[in-house]
Amino acid sequence: MEQVNVALVGLGWWGQKIGTTLKGNASIRITRAVEVNPAAAASFKAAHGIPVDDDLGAALADPSVDAVLLVTPHSLHEEQIAAVVGAGKHVFCEKPLALTRAGAERAVALCRKAGLILGMGHERRFEPPIAEMLSAAAEGRLGRLLQIEANFSHDKFLTLDRANWRLKPEQAPAGGMTATGIHLTDLAVKLMGPARDVTVSCERLASDLPSGDTMSAYIRFAAGGTAYVSATLATPFFSRFALFGTEGWIDVRDRAHVEAPDGWVVTKGMKGEPIVVEEVGKAEPVVANFEAFARAVRGVAPYPITGEDMVNNIALLEAIVRGAASGRMETIQSMDRSAA
Repeated sequence: MEQVNVALVGLGWWGQKIGTTLKGNASIRITRAVEVNPAAAASFKAAHGIPVDDDLGAALADPSVDAVLLVTPHSLHEEQIAAVVGAGKHVFCEKPLALTRAGAERAVALCRKAGLILGMGHERRFEPPIAEMLSAAAEGRLGRLLQIEANFSHDKFLTLDRANWRLKPEQAPAGGMTATGIHLTDLAVKLMGPARDVTVSCERLASDLPSGDTMSAYIRFAAGGTAYVSATLATPFFSRFALFGTEGWIDVRDRAHVEAPDGWVVTKGMKGEPIVVEEVGKAEPVVANFEAFARAVRGVAPYPITGEDMVNNIALLEAIVRGAASGRMETIQSMDRSAA
């Protein structure tokens, strides 16, 4: 397959991680980058020998660039996706796609109408045990899906400068929701379908983080079933995703954060069988996601995260943000299916 040439936009913590992770990849190659911070730009250029611009326009004007990877503040995604699509390039956007359902629908519709691939930074789907869980559910091996219990928490943001965009309520509302919880709701809507309503608790218990440090959401789905999602920003790293069905259940626990994956501990309980604990070795789901995007760009295989999944997830995010502020049960707006 011909390598996909991409421009990487945003060279902060996660952008630097992506640059290192994709170095030497056979499917996707970073040929230029965009960063407004001179120090970050200089560091990236020195480490990778890749030209860095301070404006997106130069990357969009480059005919050799096939796609753009957006690792930028959340509120910029919708406008930047429109610019990338206007330039006729595919786009991969870090999560969340948008902060409102309407914004997500617009982004998905723009890419669809232009015949361009929209990729999403939901690498959790590409973790081997999570991918196996999704397959087991889709094939009916777990029976009727009933409930999800999920937690993705860390304390990495406690040391960030309080001026960092990742801590601003208008960019990252509802505690750890946009940082970590959004991955859990992505998996939840993939497994259970669109959400019906959500009740949220978001408190500031152990820090001065403006959006709170302890968030939990209780979600009910339109087709039945529930999920409990927790995203804390004031505790050492913990990540667990458990799915329960009438024929069995699977519990996946990460050994380390995805920035330096170290494998998983998987516990399974199937009806009529003894509970089994399995160790799953290291893998690089971030790379697997980008390679899936590259295959879709080249027409080798469809991208596995659908526009409908993306919109359903952001519709739930929007309701969670409302619920974090109101303390009341919030209903989820139905999706405009023509957009996805």
